[in-house]
Formats: sequence, C-alpha cells, structure tokens
Amino acid sequence: MSLPSREIRETFLRFFEERGHRRVASASLVPDSDPTLMFVNAGMVPFKRVFLGEETRGYTRATSSQKCMRVSGKHNDLENVGRTPRHHTFFEMLGNFSFGDYFKEEAIEFAWSLLTEKVGFSPDQLVVSVFEEDDEAYAIWRDRIGIPEKKIFRLDEKENFWSMGDTGPCGPCSEIHFDWGEIPGHPNDDPSSETGRFMEIWNLVFMQFNKDASGRMTPLPKPSIDTGGGLERWAAVLQGVRSSWESDCFAPLIARAGELSGVAPGAGAESDVSLRVVADHARALTFLIGDGVLPSNAGRGYVLRRILRRASRHGKLLGQDTPFIHRVADAVIDQMGDAYPDLPERRAYITDRIRREEERFLETLSKGLSLLEGEIGELAAKGVKTLPGETVFKLYDTFGFPVDLTADILSGHGMELDQSGFDTAMGEQKTRARAAWKGSGDTAVQEIYGRVAADLRTSFRGYETLEIETSVAVMLRGGEVVGEAGEGDEIELVFEETPFYAESGGQVGDRGRITTASAEVEIRDVKKPVDGLFVHHGIVRKGTLREGDEARLVVDAATRQATVRNHSGTHLLHAALREVLGPQAMQKGSLVGPERLRFDFTHDAPLTQAELEAIEDRVNEWIESNQSGATREMDYKSAIEAGAVAIFDEKYGDRVRVVSFGDCSTELCGGTHARATGDLGLLKIVSESGIAAGVRRIEALTGLGALRHIRAQERLAGEAAERLKVPLAELPGRVGRLLDERKEAQKQIDELRARKPGAGGADLFSTARPLASIDGARLIAGRTEDVDAKAMRAMVDDFKNRLGSGVVCLAAAEGEKALLAIGVTKDLTGRLKAGDLIREVAAIVGGGGGGRPDFAQAGGKDPARIDDALAKFVELVGG
Repeated sequence: MSLPSREIRETFLRFFEERGHRRVASASLVPDSDPTLMFVNAGMVPFKRVFLGEETRGYTRATSSQKCMRVSGKHNDLENVGRTPRHHTFFEMLGNFSFGDYFKEEAIEFAWSLLTEKVGFSPDQLVVSVFEEDDEAYAIWRDRIGIPEKKIFRLDEKENFWSMGDTGPCGPCSEIHFDWGEIPGHPNDDPSSETGRFMEIWNLVFMQFNKDASGRMTPLPKPSIDTGGGLERWAAVLQGVRSSWESDCFAPLIARAGELSGVAPGAGAESDVSLRVVADHARALTFLIGDGVLPSNAGRGYVLRRILRRASRHGKLLGQDTPFIHRVADAVIDQMGDAYPDLPERRAYITDRIRREEERFLETLSKGLSLLEGEIGELAAKGVKTLPGETVFKLYDTFGFPVDLTADILSGHGMELDQSGFDTAMGEQKTRARAAWKGSGDTAVQEIYGRVAADLRTSFRGYETLEIETSVAVMLRGGEVVGEAGEGDEIELVFEETPFYAESGGQVGDRGRITTASAEVEIRDVKKPVDGLFVHHGIVRKGTLREGDEARLVVDAATRQATVRNHSGTHLLHAALREVLGPQAMQKGSLVGPERLRFDFTHDAPLTQAELEAIEDRVNEWIESNQSGATREMDYKSAIEAGAVAIFDEKYGDRVRVVSFGDCSTELCGGTHARATGDLGLLKIVSESGIAAGVRRIEALTGLGALRHIRAQERLAGEAAERLKVPLAELPGRVGRLLDERKEAQKQIDELRARKPGAGGADLFSTARPLASIDGARLIAGRTEDVDAKAMRAMVDDFKNRLGSGVVCLAAAEGEKALLAIGVTKDLTGRLKAGDLIREVAAIVGGGGGGRPDFAQAGGKDPARIDDALAKFVELVGG
C-alpha cells in the first residue's frame, strides 16, 4: 500500500480522466481576477466563475492537482504549521469537478471506487460524515455504497457545510475520514473531535448555492460537484505513517534542513518543529516566488515575507546564522520539478530571491541581537532576571525580532521576559492604531513604516552628491503600499539609497524632483519616521510611477545650499552664545530650513541689546575669517574628549559624526554643512524671545536671506521717515513725540467719558426694578448712546456697585453694529452667569460673544433688533 506521492497524484488524475474528466493543469497560486482571495486556497477556485454560471468551458467534468495556500483570512493554518501532524501552508489539493453534469450519487461512487479499488485504502478504516440535514447523501452512503450506519456521522453546519470564503459558491458536504483506531477514554469519538483518531482525506462538496456578503444564499444555475483531498494526507496514510511530515512529501526536505543545520530529525521536540517549519515554508516560498509573488510590505508580498521570516527564525533556533532556506528550496525544486516543470526553469531566480530576502532579515536579526545583548549585560550587572516588556516590544516592533527568539536567548542567560508587559505594549499599539483609524490615521501609518523599516534601510548619499539613480523600492499612498501612482497622486517613496536629506536633528527634509522614463514627481519633503528609513513625500506631476521603476533622484541645489548655510549658522550661533553668555547656554532645540533658522537654548533672562550685538558680531567675525569646515567619524568617547559638543537629549551611537569649523565650533551632528564659514555670507538675528522657563529662542537669517531682511527694514524705516517728513536719523525722536502726544490726548478723552458716561445713564439707573425670580435683587436693561465698549463696561460696573445685588444689560448702536454688555453681581453668579446670558442675547442681533460669570460683552451686525435683544435678556433672567 506504500505509494509514492507522485504516483498517488498520477493515479488520481488518470482515474478521472478515464471517466470523462478533462485533466486541467494547476492554476497559479495568485487568483485570476478574484478580489475576495489572497491566494488560491482550494481546488475549485480556478473554476469559481464556472460554478457561478458566469463562464463556460469546453467540458463539464474536470480533474486537477491544484497548488493551494492557506495563510490568510478564514483558511489560515500558519501558526499550526510544525506543531500538528497535518497543517501546512502550501499543499496540493486533488480534486474532481462536475459543472452541472453529475451530482451526489456519482460523486460518492467515484470517490469510494478510487479509494478502495485503485489506491488501496481499506474500507474497514474509512468512515464518512454528512451534513445533518442531508438525508440524500446519508442514504447514498448507506444504501448504494453499503457503509454501516455506525460509520456514517451526521454533523452540523460548522463541520459539514463548506464555503471557499466569506462569499462565493458553497453547499453541504460529505467527508471521508481515515480511522486510526479507538483512542482510550474516547469510545464515542466522531470526526469532529480533536483526539486525532480521525483524519479527513477527502471532502465532497455538493455545490448548490452562492453566498453573498450579507450571508444570503441563492441556488446556483446548475448543481455541481467540487471535491478536494490533500495529497500530503493521502501520502501519509498510504505510506503507513501517522503524520504527513513522515511522508515522502516532507521527509526528504526535513532531512535536507537537518543536514544543512547540523540538527538531525528526532534530536528534540522543539528542533523537530523547527525542521518541519523550514521544510514546509521552503515549499511555500518556492511555489509563491515561482508564481511571481515577491517580498513586499503589503498584500501577498507581505505574506510571503512573513513566511520567509518564520522559516529564517526557526533556522536561527536551529543554530543557523547564515542564509540556508534557499538551499532547502533547491531540494523542493528537485523533488517537485517533474510535476511542475516551471520550477527547474526558474530555479536560479527563485533561490536567489529567497537568499537575498533571508540576508536582509538576518541583518535585522543581527541588529536586534546587538541591542538585546546590551540589555542583557545591563540587567546582569544589576542582578535583574527579567527583560522589561517595553524592551521586548521594541525589539519586535522596530527590528522585527521574534518574541520566542528573545525568550530563547534570555533562557540561555538564565533570564526571562516580561510577557505581560509585552502584551500591554502590544495592546496599546493596537489601541493607538484603532484610534488613529477613526481619526488622523497617523499611528496606523506608523505601523506601515515599521514594517517597511524592518526590511529596508536607506543609505544616505547626500553628503557627497545631490543626484543619484536607483529604483523605487516601496511606494505608499494614503498609508498603504501600492504598486503604481498616477498624475496628481500624493505619494510617499522609499529607496535603498538617496541624496535627499530626511528631516532630523532640526534640519528639514530636502526638496527636489524624481524622474523615471514615464513619470515626474515633485518631492516636497523627506521624513525619517523610523531610524534608517527615508520617506520621500511628493506629488506625481506627470505620467505614471510604478514600484521597481528606475529613477533619477535630484535634490534642489538652491534650497539645499540655503539650508546648509542656516544649519552651519546654528553651530556658529551656539558657539557664540556659549562664549558671550557662558557654557550654561546649551542647545535645547532647533529648526533649520532654507528660509531661516531657529535656535532654542538655556538661559534665565532676556538677552540685552548689547548681548545680542556681541553674539551677532562674533558669528560674523568667524564668517569673515572663512574658517574651513571638516567632518569625521569617530567613537563617541573620543569625540567628547576632543571637545565636541553633544546636544542635550539627543541619542548617539558608539560611532558619531563630528562637524567642526576651524577652532570656533565642534559639534556632533548628522546634518549637511557648509565647506567653510565664509559660505554663510552674513548672519542676522531677527528676534529673541522666551518660550519656557529658562529657555530662550533666537531666530536668524543667513546669506541673501539676511541681506533681504536688512533691505526690507531699511525700506520700512525710509517710508516712515518720508511720511513724517523727517530725516531717517531723526525718525526715532519724531515717533517718540507722536506717541507722547497720543497718550495725552487719550487721557483727556477718557476723563471726559468718565464725567459723562453716556446719554441717559442717570435715567437708566432710575429704571432699576425688582427681579421677580430672585428676592432682593434688581434688574436694569436698556439702551445707552455715545459710548464705546470700554465706556459701556465702566457703566455696567458702576450700576452693579450701586445695585448691590442684581443684573444689568446695556445695549448701544455703533454705526451698523450693536454693542452689548451684561453684568451680574457676585452674589448671583451661582444662579445667573453673564457669559451664558450674552450668547443667547447676542444671537438676537446676529452676533456672539462671551466672558466671565460676572461680566460679558458681545457685538452684533443687526442694531435694529436691540430692543428684541433686551427683551430676551429680561425673559432669561426672569424679570
């Protein structure tokens, strides 16, 4: 009974071919024009449109051995792979199909005949299950085939009603199971149990319905048959082994993985899991890449990348520090090449792609390991035995470092990880992502950047050049990875190398353009959301851009040079501040762009004019001396010992970049800088202010920007002098005298208004009447004339004081506007609030306003309705 898998496949196909079925070659793993599926996950998928009546073929019966993947959506077996006897990512599904030709009776008869007469299954070891409501199938098994009733199980919809996904063709099914024998303690086992006694080997689906997104099922035009049996499971049973891992589908691949890793099968339970994972995933990778799927950060490419990482991770657990999955894939091609001749033809392409992707991931693992080893060292020095969950999450999120690998490494040091802390951090990330989806989307997008950065690091070439040629590695639109973008689309681009500086260290991102043979993109900014990942933000100005296109990246030289001058200007400014104010003047932040520079520093008091001038003079002396700039890389400790200034709160690695200008400035900095101080031309401070306790801010300009600012100031001063008809040198004195005269005139006006607060003011107070809603309180509401808002407030305050307890509402027309003021004495603000009252009263005159509980003012555009507003006030206060 020990049939090789290749013979099982051929026997199956030939059996149905002899019974009028067309032998159909396996379709690609990538579904053709089916948006509901990530991958082909069942043998019937290539025939879906035929089942739906949307397509006809030159035959009504077919048979195939279809390549399938179950790693996403409803059918996702990934996490079970390696730990159960029969779950796999890639597998072959043997199937026979009837498109409105035969139905249940023939399907059941064909299946039983093939199993028991052609390939050698023992009838005594087979049982069947049917959908609990399918009396027809039950009767066929019992009466036509002769299966004893005790071997026919009626199961529910979960077990025996099949659908290929959330939508699509579906129907009741009948499954054939191999019975390994009774399990002690489970005498009443049935095929739905998880004891392992029964293994499904063939599913006969009686395709009768089509299910839509709402769950509604409608009859198919013609009842049809879709059957599927896993080749790997058949091979296990027919080769007399309990697990498909022991069959010839996997045993040679497991042996190859063991040979390459130096870990023999059977050496240990966990190493056996890893060997199985490597064997299974190598098959999946081989067939996916063979069908044109390539690693990426979205969709099918991301699934492929997950599979490869999982395989590589288990390789690491087997002690592999160098790529080897591609060599197992080589064995897959040797084994499957006869049945799938396209694999040998694409051997070099497939294995090279796997090798390159594995190299990238191992590099990521290496970075994570370096961080982890450092954390372990620090914990050991403190006598701590648990790695914090936040650190575990950082390893996972930033470096794609598997949690189980972290746990394995820690155990080797007698340590453990804080699983609950990790779970909390992961939960918080998911919460942020969900919240971001409802709002701005920023956190959700950050997750995309993390995935991209785990596989791709951008090499910055902008120190030495402003132009390079490379290819588009990743393209995003709206926070999602896309394959192409058209004119007008706002996109984000990532390259393996770039001359564009990404915003960091206070320096803004470069601007410029990117061109390909078919597109032109304007780059407006470049960000670094994750360390080492340069994301180019731009808009497609012309044509269509596609992932993988060869592109020419050109930085805008003028804006870069302007930014360079301003960045070098901050270094000189910092040095001058420390020289003039003392070493306590340390940088607390900066913003460097092409238009200006902003520099925040620690200092306890506003700078005097003399201090500002001294700082500005010192910087310009250095510029005039044209001291040469230099950059060098060195270890952090040596740089600090050599006098380099490190920025507070900035994180530095072991190796740092030191930027110096002669003997005036030496700082740690990763930004772009001038070749010499003379390139700055001029530095002009334009403002100085306080932004927080003990922190001051200077804004300044360099080069032509500084010159333009000086000219603009001169122009304004000249125009002012001309209007006042005085020489420029006399302008300050003339302005001072005018201000003194204005101040004196305002004083006289205020005195006059105070003596006569407004026509009818005395009469208004005499109108005060009891407030009906509040005992002892009084109400004043009326118009006044010839007063402005300031005078009206004075009148309200005066009336409140004279009332003692009460409310006041005054109104006046000022041209085409209405003015309102409401006052409430302190004792009544718990019951009546001026700010609340003014909003409703002002609405009557078409305005709005607000204020405190005891006083509020407002304006409106409809003075004709002032009387209505006053009436509303009386109504609101209960007068």
